[in-house]
Amino acid sequence: MKIIAQKSGPIVELLVEAFGAASKTHIRKMLKYKMIKVGDQLVIRADFAVGAGDVIEYVKKSGQRKKIRPPAPLLFDDDELLVAEKPARLITFGERGTGGTSLYKMLKEFVALRSDGRQQVYVVHRLDREVSGIILFAMNAKVQQQLKKNWKETKKLYYALVEGRPQKDRDTLRTWLREGADRKVASSDRPAGAKLAVTHYRVLKVVKGHTLLEIETETGRKNQIRVHLAELGHPIVGDRRYGADATVTRRIRLHAFYLGFKHPTHGRFVEFTSPMPQGFLVLGKKDEVYK
Repeated sequence: MKIIAQKSGPIVELLVEAFGAASKTHIRKMLKYKMIKVGDQLVIRADFAVGAGDVIEYVKKSGQRKKIRPPAPLLFDDDELLVAEKPARLITFGERGTGGTSLYKMLKEFVALRSDGRQQVYVVHRLDREVSGIILFAMNAKVQQQLKKNWKETKKLYYALVEGRPQKDRDTLRTWLREGADRKVASSDRPAGAKLAVTHYRVLKVVKGHTLLEIETETGRKNQIRVHLAELGHPIVGDRRYGADATVTRRIRLHAFYLGFKHPTHGRFVEFTSPMPQGFLVLGKKDEVYK
């Protein structure tokens, strides 16, 4: 791809103007990987002076896409969908102005870099910071809206290791959830201002005083699974915010292991699975340190 500079200036500024989806960071990485030429000259400096009328060319090297390592494991990746595995302790999407990184920010940079700034990613749903597992992004705004519109039809399953053993082997938890001033979520007897949350669970097996549950959600409220299980009297292991044992610091044992939905273009049902994280069922006596 070639563009003709309409004015003179530093190359990084001109390229950001030409491709709005690419930030200065993305452009600098393109320069670093020798993907940009001015005339016959490969350019690696962001402050390289471009003159009006100069020809700027994006050089896509053979196999370049394969050489760019994604920031998280990808389960599926095409021109419309990107399905990734989010690690624990990484937020999905940060609020504007809060700083820090997020999976969205990392994938946005990755996609822009491999597409020479022509592609973008769009958030479809979120997982809590401490929750690991499958997360879905759209590759354009139209697909994003289709997926959100049909989100209730999407099947979402989680592994949850909880303290103790629920009385029932399977049950449905249905309450109205409201977020308090302290940003904690709790069930409310009054629907006004609250959101209906529906969670199904079934017992998979008992593990030394703890129980592994399979969770299916009908709704996607903030902290929904964590609140419902805590209010059932069986908080998720490691979830100290919602009443789990705080004697030892642990990662929260909640993992999104299955996602199934109709592909927004061809309409066929697609399914994705993620294995249980290593050590998920192992509870030692020392604080856990993990990335």
